[in-house]
Amino acid sequence: MQERAAPEVTAFYEERTFSLQYVAADPATGQCAIIDPVLDFDEKSGATATRSADAILDFVAGRGLTVAWILDTHPHADHFSAAGYLRERTGAPTAIGEKVVEVQRLWKEIYNWPDFPADGSQWDRLFAEGERFHIGEIPARVLFSPGHTLASVTYCIGDAAFVHDTLFMPDGGTARADFPGGDAARLWHSIQEILSLPDETRLFTGHDYQPGGRPVRWQSTVAEQKAHNIHIARCRSCEEFVALRQARDRTLPMPRLILHALQVNMNGGRLPEPEANGRRYLKFPIDALSAAAWS
Repeated sequence: MQERAAPEVTAFYEERTFSLQYVAADPATGQCAIIDPVLDFDEKSGATATRSADAILDFVAGRGLTVAWILDTHPHADHFSAAGYLRERTGAPTAIGEKVVEVQRLWKEIYNWPDFPADGSQWDRLFAEGERFHIGEIPARVLFSPGHTLASVTYCIGDAAFVHDTLFMPDGGTARADFPGGDAARLWHSIQEILSLPDETRLFTGHDYQPGGRPVRWQSTVAEQKAHNIHIARCRSCEEFVALRQARDRTLPMPRLILHALQVNMNGGRLPEPEANGRRYLKFPIDALSAAAWS
């Protein structure tokens, strides 16, 4: 196996939440990983759908690929994860970073769920920092990338790194660090580790908000980020970055789905169990995030 082998990466853009989902495939074996899949949700009606996940399944089937892993980079705050649904459809194991248990412990208190099992058992595999696995013949390893959340990881698969909310495209800057458990200084150090990868490493981000109305983009390189990222290129120290990041975060309202999504995503993408009437219900804590800016 070659450390710098190049997986074939296909992106799927979910425009309602500006989310990028990926299929990373080994062309030699047809094995692939699905990364950060979205379960469609309309908060106004409470309706869920599997259009985004089914589009990925159709692509996988059309290319004759076999799903080896379903990977989440962290418990998302702006969309539901389709990991549970895709596991049911493919039988492939789900995985996330092992620090997800810290997110679970934090949010079980916010949701007042004393009996919630905050042990990561909702996934088939919890990856430790530096742990190695493979996609077909392509080696992969896990970087612990906290800051945006307590549990964020980067998946380095061959010459590609899936950084999700740690770095956006260079004209989009970096992720916010003001969620419960977020930390701008930790985010700076996570970014520095990512940017210590070889300059030609392909970086795939998890969101694109299309600054200035430009077409959606999702791929850059380490070299491009170092030279042009609007937050990193202007900050020469962790202290400068923290000041910039915190000033920016104070102006941002919370994601519109954060209270919807965390209770699903810290449960491995599983929706709440139906109640006696057959319906499922989400739970909302009042004033738990009251310090955030209002939109």
